[in-house]
Order: sequence, then structure tokens, then C-alpha cells
Amino acid sequence: MKIGVIGLGYWGPNLVRNFLSHKDVKKVIACDIRENRLQAIKEKFPAAELSKNYNNLIEGDSDIIVIATPVDTHHTLAKKSLEAGKHIWVEKPFTSTSAEAEELIEIAEKKSLKIFVDHTFIYNGAVRKIKELIEKKELGNIIYFDSERINLGLFQRDVNVVWDLAPHDLSIMTYLCEHRKVKALAANGIANFNGKENLAHICIYFEDNCFAHFHVNWVSPVKIRRIIIGGDKKMLVYDDMENFEKIKVYDSGVEFNSAEKIHEALVQYRIGDMFSPKVNQTEALALGAQEFISAIKENRTPLTSGKDGLAVVRLLEAADISLANMGKIVEFDSMLVE
Repeated sequence: MKIGVIGLGYWGPNLVRNFLSHKDVKKVIACDIRENRLQAIKEKFPAAELSKNYNNLIEGDSDIIVIATPVDTHHTLAKKSLEAGKHIWVEKPFTSTSAEAEELIEIAEKKSLKIFVDHTFIYNGAVRKIKELIEKKELGNIIYFDSERINLGLFQRDVNVVWDLAPHDLSIMTYLCEHRKVKALAANGIANFNGKENLAHICIYFEDNCFAHFHVNWVSPVKIRRIIIGGDKKMLVYDDMENFEKIKVYDSGVEFNSAEKIHEALVQYRIGDMFSPKVNQTEALALGAQEFISAIKENRTPLTSGKDGLAVVRLLEAADISLANMGKIVEFDSMLVE
């Protein structure tokens, strides 16, 4: 296969590297309008071809166009690529609006093309292991999902902290809480510097009394990447900053014995053993590249498709609406997490 990568900023070189190393990829063309970025790719990856013209790249002989540019350019570049008959890989978030995402999905379906949205953490070994534990009912019924993704910087010019950081954890949530129905969302935050929120809290309510909370922040003195998942049998902590034991499963919980009179009800706390399961250390981006190429060859929908990207964009849009109204509840018409 021949791959065209548009955008060689922070993430683009990682994409070039992973596609170059894939056994089914014959050629990678790296494209950017900045000469210094092209030179950096030439020095690191001499096997990659270079281009400054994305239109020529899209109209060329590439099988896949990889879009790693600012989110407000995703729709235009993705639409041109699909109309040129190319499969597309789009970085997160998929698009700026759900309407744009829906249009791209419709075009791809009509032309029998594949869309891959790079929700990278879905291919992370720790997240895959958590999914396995949930499917095996190791945690029991999930009652809450609590996520914290905070650090000092990097401020983005085109999006707020929600659109920059939350897609990671929202995509993890939709993957782990598959088939649950979102009932409502509320978000609070503040913009201290450039008119775009730099700190936000997002709350998501599910129809089955499950709850999810997300804290994203560009102005924290410490870097935290942590998710806590509570089940009615066991609880789990995923700390991506840990070099070892990224996942810890606790045999802890609460048992509530009801009584006729509320003041007679008994709450018992169970504190048992902790274990840390082994996690696959293969680079997530390499697994993502393999998944997309396999999906194209097998003519199937990739694990993180346009519809998955659309689900996250809908949540981001709802968060913006709530933020603009100081935490007003945004209700969903039984949005199904898929």
C-alpha cells in the first residue's frame, strides 16, 4: 500500500515512522508546507518521499491519506481525499462538528471507502486489558468512570482544553462502556488567558445509573493521566504515568444492607487483595496502523471508525454548549455509545 501523510507537526513523524515500518506499505509520502518539517523527516526517515502540495498528494496514487493537521482542516482534507477515492486516517478529534462527521461517513459509505479515526488509546495495551477484564465481569457491573488528564501546557490556538485532551478519555470511555446509553452531559470550566477554556470538568450520565467524570486542565503544576473505574465487585486504577503496574485491580467495594428504617441500614466496606495484570507493551500506533490496513484488506469496519469519531464529537459539542451556559444539562435522545 502507498500512504500519504499530511501534517508533520507533533504527531506526524510518529505516523510516518509506523507506516514506514509496516510490511504491507511500499511507499510513504510525507507532506507539509513548512520546509523545516520536511527536512526533519528527510533526516530521520530517508526512505520517505516528500511533498509540499497536499492537492497533488491527494490526487496521486496513494491508497490511504493520513490527516494530522489542525481539527478545523480535517473536514476539507478528508472530503477531498474521499472524493478522490482514498481511504482516510484522521487524527482526533475527527471533525469540528457532528454534521461534518456525518457527511464524511455518508461519502465513505457511498464510495465503499474506510475511515479510521486515531483514538490511539483504544490500541493501548493497558486499555485493551481493562476491556478484557470488564468483558470477563471481573469488576462486575460498572457504576462509575472517573478520569483525570492534567498538565502544564500545551495551549492550543484553535481549540479549548476539552477538544484537545478530552477526546482521549471520551474514546476510552465509549470503548469500555460499549452499548451503554448516554442520557445527559454537563460541563463546567473557565478560560483564564485566551478566551478558550483551559480547565474543565465534564459529567456524563448514563441511563443505567452509571456515571462518568472527566477533569482536563492545561494549567496544573503536575502531570496526571489516571482513570479509576468502579464496579460493584472490584475497582480498578489505570495510571498511564506508571512505568510498571499501569493497572491495579482492587478487591474492594461497598455492600449496602437495606432495612425497613433508613437509619438501621448497614454499610459494609470490603477491602481485599490488589493485583496488577500483565500488559502488552506493543506501541499503540503500530497496532492502529495494522488494524486499519487489515480492515481495508478484509473489507470490514476498523475498530475505531468514523462512527466512533462521530460519537466523541457529539459529546464534545454537548460539552461546549454546557460550558457556554455555566454547566447547563444537555440531554441526549438516548445516544448509544458504540
